[in-house]
Amino acid sequence: MSGIVNASVELVIEAKPRPVGNSTVMRALPVIARRAIGAFVFVDHFGPLEVPPGEGFDVGPHPHIGLSTVTSLFAGEILHRDSLGSEQLIHPGDLNWMTAGRGIVHSERSTPRRKAEGGPMHGLQIWVALPRDREEMAPEFHHVDQHDLPTIEGLGGVGSTVRLLAGSAYGARAPLETHHPLFYLDAILAAGATLRAPDEHRERGVYVVEGTIAIDGETYGAHRLLVLRPETQVTITASERCRLALFGGAPLDEPRLMDWNFVSSSRERIEAAKRDWREGRFPTVPSDDGPPIPLPERHK
Repeated sequence: MSGIVNASVELVIEAKPRPVGNSTVMRALPVIARRAIGAFVFVDHFGPLEVPPGEGFDVGPHPHIGLSTVTSLFAGEILHRDSLGSEQLIHPGDLNWMTAGRGIVHSERSTPRRKAEGGPMHGLQIWVALPRDREEMAPEFHHVDQHDLPTIEGLGGVGSTVRLLAGSAYGARAPLETHHPLFYLDAILAAGATLRAPDEHRERGVYVVEGTIAIDGETYGAHRLLVLRPETQVTITASERCRLALFGGAPLDEPRLMDWNFVSSSRERIEAAKRDWREGRFPTVPSDDGPPIPLPERHK
């Protein structure tokens, strides 16, 4: 598909494969050309794939600071556990929002039954940087059931569904309070449907999960992240049935640094977090006795 920019599209980012745990994901953000879209600083797309029986999805205990991890599934299930004592099974359509603040540890695994049986796995994990004055807040965990997330009526026409996962868009507001003005939408568009990107937010991205879309006559396929031009009315047309993630918001108060799983406005704070993880000073995940993921060599 084309990577051409135009009057509506400022930048086209092609997601690249990266190893995570025992699987491979497609990473769309960050890249050298773009470090953030609003407060969104990281986008991983995993699947669609069929996990063989006996393997499962397996990411052991690992730490975060300075951000919120946001997980949404299209297929499969993931068992989330964290150092606050949270234990939550994530189903397709749900929203899992964990805020690390000054520090949290979590794991993401298949349940024993799912690991034994195998099955589909498909979803997104996105990281949202905290405002500078909230980077050291106490960690939090929130889970929003799919039935509590609003569907925005009248968008995309027959056969299309647009759900608001977080923040505000099109005059609607999601139930979870966020620490930064933002929006995060899950859109399924029928072939030929059109959707106008929300224009109340300055920075906006469109990630093509599945299918093909057209904007201003240019086509873009799966695994492309389109950075839309600010203050521009943008109409998306589905060339075929497709799924999109739309997100963005107000620009960050200042650029963020990212090193492994740590996000901060301070290099010193990140180095301290790395030392704390190496030396075992982060809290543990009480319901997960698996070995923690070590700090990778290239991040030491």
